[in-house]
Order: sequence, then C-alpha cells, then structure tokens
Amino acid sequence: MPAYLDFEKPIAELEEQLDQAKQIEEKGKVDASQTIAELKKKITKTKKEIYNNLTAWQKVQVSRHPERPYTLDYIETMTNGDFLELHGDRNVRDDKAIVGGFGNVSGRTLMIIGQQKGINTKMRQYRNFGMANPEGYRKALRLMHLANKFNKPIVTLIDTPGAYPGIEAEERGQGEAIARNLKEMFEIEVPIITVIVGEGASGGALGIGIGDRVFMLENTWYSVISPESCSSILWRSWDHKEEAAEALKLTATDMLGNKLIDFIIKEPPGGAHSNKPEIIRRVKKEILASIEELEQLSSEERIQQRIDKYCAMGVYNE
Repeated sequence: MPAYLDFEKPIAELEEQLDQAKQIEEKGKVDASQTIAELKKKITKTKKEIYNNLTAWQKVQVSRHPERPYTLDYIETMTNGDFLELHGDRNVRDDKAIVGGFGNVSGRTLMIIGQQKGINTKMRQYRNFGMANPEGYRKALRLMHLANKFNKPIVTLIDTPGAYPGIEAEERGQGEAIARNLKEMFEIEVPIITVIVGEGASGGALGIGIGDRVFMLENTWYSVISPESCSSILWRSWDHKEEAAEALKLTATDMLGNKLIDFIIKEPPGGAHSNKPEIIRRVKKEILASIEELEQLSSEERIQQRIDKYCAMGVYNE
C-alpha cells in the first residue's frame, strides 16, 4: 500500500475508489472504463489542487516522504547502473551516510556525491539516517579532489536532516571537516552542480553544497535548522513547528526569492514520489544542461563567479 500524508487523504480516497473500480471490472467482467477514466482525471485534478497550495510545513513533510526517491535512486537511474562507488576517507572509515563515485550519465563521466538515508528501518540505521560523520565529509572532499585531478564535473545531491551531532563526531572534528569542505569547494576547478532532492538541513547540507549552480526540487527545504528544532528552542515545544516553518522561509520559492539558489525543478503533480522516473529525468536534464553551459567558461572564470555568487548573498550594513 502506498504511504499517504495527512493532507493527501482526498487523493487516497480517490485512488481507493479507482482500485475498486478496476477490481470490479476484472472480477465481474463489467465495463467500468468510463468510471476509471473519470476517476483518473479527478485524481490528477485533486493532486494539482493540493500540491499547488502546500504550506511550508507540508512541503517539509513531502521532502521526508518515505517513497520519495533517494540519492541512490537518482544515481542508478541517471547512470543506468554504470556507477563505480568509491569508499573511505583514507583516515578513519567509510561513512555509509554519504555515497560517491564516478558515473556515466549520457556518455559523460561525472563524479556524483550525495547523502543516502536508507529505504527501510534496517537500511536507515546502516546509513545513519543520512547524517554524516566527519569522515563522510572528508570522503566527499577526497572524491572532489579526485574529480578535479581527472577534470570530471561534480554533482552533489543533498538530502539530510543534518550532520551527525554525536559526541564522537565532534571529537573527530565535525565542524572542521565541514568548514574545510566549504573552503576547498570554492577552489575546485571543475564545474559543480548541487541539487537539493529532499531535506537540506544546516551545515550537514552545506558540507557538500557549494556549487556553480544550486537547484532545489519544488517540494524540498533548505535552512539552518529544522522547523521542529526551531520550535523547541523558541517555544520549548514541537507544537509550533508549522509556525516555525513559515517563519524560517525555507521553501524553494523563498530560497529563489532571496537569491540563495539558482533554479527550482518542478515536481510532477503529487510530488516526486508519485512519478520517480519523471523527476529523475528532469534532474538529469538540468544537470547536463548546466554542465554544458559552465564548460564554456575557463576554470578561473568559474571559480571567480562561484566566489562572487556567495559573497553577494545576505543583507548587511557597514
């Protein structure tokens, strides 16, 4: 059975009616084609109505949908399985929360790096729920330098509730690892494309988030803190998470309006989880188009534009 969010109840009811109509047609040999066609139209219309009017908190919920495509779904589909995963930071261990390696995308070799949450309880524990330790960020940086050495563009896919906040992560230099990535990603000579495909939380997202082009899927979020954590700090309770989500201005529309990202990739009606092949096709298209555009520039021009882009962000007075 598909998983439905609370505001998707009208969609769930219509799809249940559609399943029943199909079963009646199959078992009773009754022609229900007109009813099925009408239900399909109504489902499409309802999805558009609901998803065109989502609140900030509802978009946060969609970004966490358990059936939403994860990083490895994008990698496997975009490369048709032609992907060589590389492991380890050559210092501590291989962090399973971050995956990366060379992949063949439409005849082009790309270095693809991203956070992987896991598709079930066991895999989420294995992947630490997509929360990377310092060695994960050091692995990512090692792979970026490898891509730079062989002149291969870099694609980063962001989907994390944040960097792992455990004591052992802090002991091994979590802050330093993320800060080093921020600094050195500005100096990478090859094109860097960043796509937020799910949650983009805090330094956990920024650790692989410096790019020449930064895209967000329509129903994702990008913020210094999650709505629940913000609510718990300001109101000492999670009960105000919806209010916090609105105040944080964390949606793709907010990010584009504040010039913190470059483009919003529209999701199919019903969200990315409703049509995985289509959303992955759209992401792939934007990645390849951006790389082609960026390769027209020299490495010096790309680096300078990258630096200028981030220096222009924010509001301040002197």
